[in-house]
Amino acid sequence: MFKDATLVLGYELRGLLRNPIWPLFGILQPILYLAFFAPLLGSTVPGGSDQEVLAMFTPGMMLMIALFGSMFAGFSVMNDTRNGVLERLVVSQIWRPAIILGRVLKDAVALVIQAAIIIAISIALGLRVTLLAALLMLGLMALTGLLAGSFSYALALSIRDENAMSQIVQFLAMPLTLIAGLFLPVSLGPGWLGTIAQFNPLYYAVEAGRSLFRGDLGATTIPLAFAIFVVLCALTLIWSVRSLRRLGT
Repeated sequence: MFKDATLVLGYELRGLLRNPIWPLFGILQPILYLAFFAPLLGSTVPGGSDQEVLAMFTPGMMLMIALFGSMFAGFSVMNDTRNGVLERLVVSQIWRPAIILGRVLKDAVALVIQAAIIIAISIALGLRVTLLAALLMLGLMALTGLLAGSFSYALALSIRDENAMSQIVQFLAMPLTLIAGLFLPVSLGPGWLGTIAQFNPLYYAVEAGRSLFRGDLGATTIPLAFAIFVVLCALTLIWSVRSLRRLGT
């Protein structure tokens, strides 16, 4: 079973290596935000030093990559469906969940590499972060990629329409970004915004990332974020696999 997932993962990674320019373009916008927007936030962060600003701002930029990168992953499934590639895989001897698992694992690997580059750039700009905190953040990024990717694949297999898919993803991405506090902490806004944010899983990932980069490894936001994302990853993976099974019927 897992051998099949490994084979799909290897195939997807080889395709990524043949055309690595798009993942690099995916981190261009967060890098520009780090270079030109983060320096403007000194007055909004207690202390106002580069360390405090980057510890607050960098997790949001990392999760921006996860949201806007993995949420559009489902379009590749639509293309494979139209070309008949996916149907041939579904009726083959391959373990069906491996078709989805291999793809979402590829998305997670690409996302972790992108996130590591963002951390390295932030360190060059003045961020100080421990190795353990950086590794935990990369793990959280991998879970975020798994969640967003499997959700995107499930949605694509369910609706099978690029225009509808694009509209739904755009509709979800904007409020998820704003309510999660990717650019500024939600605590700076009115109380009602903080209440709404508690229903946004991305909010917990952002808060956990900020706790990690501040060096507060004992913060309750960290295990809470991991627990929420593990559960949501399992649910969206089940949804995507069931949507794939309907394709073969």
